Amino acid sequence: MQKDTSTTAPSTTSGRVRHRKRSNEVIPEVSKANGTQLLVNDKSKYKSMLIRAYSSVWMIGGFVLIIYMGHLYITAMVVVIQIFMARELFNLLRRAHEDRQLPGFRLLNWHFFFTAMLFVYGRILSQRLVNTVTSDMVLYRLVSNLIKYHMVICYSLYIAGFMWFILTLKKKMYKYQFGQYAWTHMILIVVFGQSSFTVASIFEGIFWFLLPATLIVINDIAAYIFGFFFGRTPLIKLSPKKTWEGFIGASVTTIISAFMLANIMGRSQWLTCPRKDLSTGWLHCDPGPLFKPESYPLQGWISHWFAWKEISILPIQWHSLCLGLFASIIAPFGGFFASGFKRAFKIKDFGDSIPGHGGITDRMDCQMVMAVFAYIYHQSFVVPQTLSVEMILDQILINLTFDEQEALYWRLGEILQQGITRKS
Repeated sequence: MQKDTSTTAPSTTSGRVRHRKRSNEVIPEVSKANGTQLLVNDKSKYKSMLIRAYSSVWMIGGFVLIIYMGHLYITAMVVVIQIFMARELFNLLRRAHEDRQLPGFRLLNWHFFFTAMLFVYGRILSQRLVNTVTSDMVLYRLVSNLIKYHMVICYSLYIAGFMWFILTLKKKMYKYQFGQYAWTHMILIVVFGQSSFTVASIFEGIFWFLLPATLIVINDIAAYIFGFFFGRTPLIKLSPKKTWEGFIGASVTTIISAFMLANIMGRSQWLTCPRKDLSTGWLHCDPGPLFKPESYPLQGWISHWFAWKEISILPIQWHSLCLGLFASIIAPFGGFFASGFKRAFKIKDFGDSIPGHGGITDRMDCQMVMAVFAYIYHQSFVVPQTLSVEMILDQILINLTFDEQEALYWRLGEILQQGITRKS
């Protein structure tokens, strides 16, 4: 029999042709998702700049109006921002696993979200709420009881959500469900952990919220403008459009702005006075030594170049330089982290609620890092350390021997007797 020499496709024992298994992994289109082209070389940059500028004007105008309205309205704005951020992050997880939708799981996410909201804001605003309702005895008792059992209520809601999660577990989906559970709690820790510092700063004085937030906005705008016109050298691979020219130009602009804005904002009692309740009335207080101007004489050749012989500087302006340095050098890493996060999920923006900017989360990435630093800096280097009577007594009991305590007792008795004698 003559052997068939014609070429045929290789066959297997089953008669089927084997093909190499293709990977399900989608190669990210970086050029589409994140944009590898520098702004200075982007042909459509003027159109995108106009859209971005239009949105920025509306955002800044609304922000200024809310600042003017007061502490309670600023807190409400922070709450709205938190809700939008949580919505964008929850939707991001949903889009990543659209083929594994579980009925009721999104509702469970929001249950944990609002439980965390009740816990965080209940602890921050409880005392100010009590101060607001002291004139009404019935309302005062109701609020006092709610505050007394606040932690029990929040824990009960959390346990209810925990049991809900356990009861909805499905076979062969445990890994996905526990991943969603962990993701939800990570969102709550990030959003509420950092936003709680923001709200605490607001009631310490709007200044401590407004200045850091404004510096991040200035840094972002300045980096965009310098990169738009002069950007040539890429800064970091996570954000291909970020350039060294934009980074350096924004840093210098932010530090100078911090020093100047602190002088302007520091002269307003509305921005510097702390709020002890939840009312919206005007504030009057002693601004404290940080907000009282000090004069510095100009010496040497500087005095010959200028008409004035001394300059007036608020002590808070020196602190503002630290805030400016952080806002220009460290806070942008929050944006770099967000860029890496978006690359991991192969998306360009977290949302599309702000034309030209993306989502709320895209604008809050650096703000949250800055808010935490501003609050910690304020508590560590600005707020004077005060010792209560209980703290002093504890130190006495711990560090003094019995003989030293007895000597202190007699010495205090002598001081009190001298004071009574003077009054009489």
